[in-house]
Amino acid sequence: MNLKRCVARSISEVIGTVSWVRPPANGLRVLMYHAIGSPALGDSLGLFSLSAQRFSEHMTLLSAWQDGTVVDFCQTALAQNGCRIAITFDDGYLDNLEVAAPVLVALGLPFTVFVTSEFVRNNAKGFLSSAALRDLAALPGARIGAHGASHIALSQCDDQTLRDELVSSRHYLEDVIGREVNTMAYPYGAADRRVRAAAEAAGYRLGACSLAGTNDSGRDPLLLARTEIVSHDNKRVFSQKLRGDWDWYRWRTQDPACH
Repeated sequence: MNLKRCVARSISEVIGTVSWVRPPANGLRVLMYHAIGSPALGDSLGLFSLSAQRFSEHMTLLSAWQDGTVVDFCQTALAQNGCRIAITFDDGYLDNLEVAAPVLVALGLPFTVFVTSEFVRNNAKGFLSSAALRDLAALPGARIGAHGASHIALSQCDDQTLRDELVSSRHYLEDVIGREVNTMAYPYGAADRRVRAAAEAAGYRLGACSLAGTNDSGRDPLLLARTEIVSHDNKRVFSQKLRGDWDWYRWRTQDPACH
């Protein structure tokens, strides 16, 4: 663990010492996972690949958690009260089907996988194939969202490329799974108001960025905040993140709704 993350954990531990006297942060909390049990794309520090055992521990804890409700990301209403948790995965790794999905289905937990369409189209190693994507989409509680066509930072694209990334990925995924795809996560969290407007024009209803924290009724549904889960998050840290002890991280990142 690098120095910055050690400092961040220390701050959150201090917050956690008093969090038991208050309820978890109100609103929709969207958990962000990546790979489970296999290498994650461009992850030189090994942050975004959780072991199968650690992921199972997280989900077992979450299924028994009494302070919130696990909800379907695709069917959430931001105006609802209480702490609600949605489970999401980025990129479309094959292990989301082979390792994560059996745990989630067994526990009855709904989840959404945001898939980069070119990884599927090109049969990229370690990612879902078209057949595997269909198998995943057919599982109880599983939803498929888009993650761009080629996994590039959308905020850096010109207008035509941006539109192509958003529209082609959506249409390709819909053709493969035979159902509507109207949710997405922005690759690298690279979103701003221009990207948000393009996503809406492309037919998306919900969009997830990388801003930390929860979402209430005032949050733009196309710029939803998420809570990043990383490989060294043990059960204690995971519990802290569920409660909101790490939400101060939000202030380290510029809100895409503001630029």
